[in-house]
Amino acid sequence: MTRKILSIAIPTYKRAEWLKLCLENLLPQTELYLDEVEVTIYDNSSPDNTREVVNEFVNRGFKLNYVLNPENIGSDANIAQCFNQSGGKYVLILGDDDLFVDGSLHWLTNKLSSGEFGLVCMRSYGFDSDFRKEYPGSWGEDIEYGDSGDYLSAVGPLITLISACVVNKSLLKDTDANQFCGTNLVQVHLNLLALLASPKNLISTRYHIACKRNNSGGYNFIEVFVERLGRIIDSYQAKGLSHQAIRKFDYRMMVGYLPFYLFKQRVGGVDQSENINRLKQRYGHYSLFWVWLMPLVLMPRYLGGLWGAITTFFGRIFYGDFRRGFYFLLSKLK
Repeated sequence: MTRKILSIAIPTYKRAEWLKLCLENLLPQTELYLDEVEVTIYDNSSPDNTREVVNEFVNRGFKLNYVLNPENIGSDANIAQCFNQSGGKYVLILGDDDLFVDGSLHWLTNKLSSGEFGLVCMRSYGFDSDFRKEYPGSWGEDIEYGDSGDYLSAVGPLITLISACVVNKSLLKDTDANQFCGTNLVQVHLNLLALLASPKNLISTRYHIACKRNNSGGYNFIEVFVERLGRIIDSYQAKGLSHQAIRKFDYRMMVGYLPFYLFKQRVGGVDQSENINRLKQRYGHYSLFWVWLMPLVLMPRYLGGLWGAITTFFGRIFYGDFRRGFYFLLSKLK
């Protein structure tokens, strides 16, 4: 049997309605690529009607595989299982509430068939209700990188998004993803290993993945995306990631990513005392941190919110992500 070029693995737990939307969007795109793509649902023992949703699509002709865990093994272990059990050359772990933009699976399979990459990163955008009406536009380009540090900086926070990154599993034959459980960021390890194992990696600046906004939680954002992520990135110096690459990644996070989320917390009245300590530990040796992020968390709430709006605006312009923010505001006004 010929190995599939791509495995799409969907971990899910108790989100049947979102999974239904995900599969509804995926069905017409996969029908054209049955010889190249396999789709598997990894159900973490959901107590809702997840199994009925899967059966509905199977009855409609969707050639799905379905793995039902006998108990809830946790999100990390389920994501690790998605990677370990996938049989394709490349693996995409797709969030159960994330959607392929129309035509993007066609783009992806063509890219994977025509080139050899360690990691392929697809740009994503958030949507509230209708991912097609809220789509920021199709323009953009595909860029190949030979330098892993430049690539990591270009990808930035997308390195943490399971649905954005396609991993070349054939380069990680002896990797057991279970060893990365307990971090909430199993996928980051897999992504870093893949990009460091290949002389060539790809990022597309077009929007290919639509992510439902405000549909996850249950963790401390700064703990996971500053403290834990920082430790993971640092640990890969021993595997070939340069100090300069880590520095560029930190700058990307400080300038283009963290301001928006800290701004949301300030506006929401979230206590910043714990955030300040974690931020200092990670970024305190950077001068930029003190002039760009610290005013956001130290100023009185409304001044901090204003500073957060300013830094978010300029940070997104600097990293070419203003269009997504503009469409977000436009959708809110509508």
